[in-house]
Amino acid sequence: MSDRLRVAAGDGRITLEELEERLEAAYAAKTYAELDTLVVDLPQGRSVVPDAQPLVLETRSGTIKQVGRWIVPEWITAKVTMGNITIDFTEAVCRHREVRLEATCGSGRIVVIVPRGWIAVADGLVTGMGHVINQANDPADTEVATTLRVSGKVGMGRIKIKYSRR
Repeated sequence: MSDRLRVAAGDGRITLEELEERLEAAYAAKTYAELDTLVVDLPQGRSVVPDAQPLVLETRSGTIKQVGRWIVPEWITAKVTMGNITIDFTEAVCRHREVRLEATCGSGRIVVIVPRGWIAVADGLVTGMGHVINQANDPADTEVATTLRVSGKVGMGRIKIKYSRR
């Protein structure tokens, strides 16, 4: 149900506001009939849109921000030497149950912001003198949750994963 709504938003069939409204109504629904009314105007199958190319964010000493509305690919690479990278999934449209982030951080900083309902797993992160802080690991409903799997290397820098504030 939620995947079908997210796909519809990604395809531009419904707005992000309408997506939020329908998801709230879906979580509040008590019968299947109530759920059916939320998707009756949407096509049954997934649209035939090829998966997006991997997203590559790389900076030596600058700042990169991936924020606002964007389509989340299944694979993201973030490399920072001394700069900063922010990846904000809050308004992004994600069609995947699992997203992989390969992060390499020298002495810089990578901040990852995920919406509530997602779960982040630090899976195979290797640190030197740096820090990895994962504050987005609350147990989620596995039927609707997107899992962000973060792997890679941290030298003297910091990777921080957190939930959005709202």
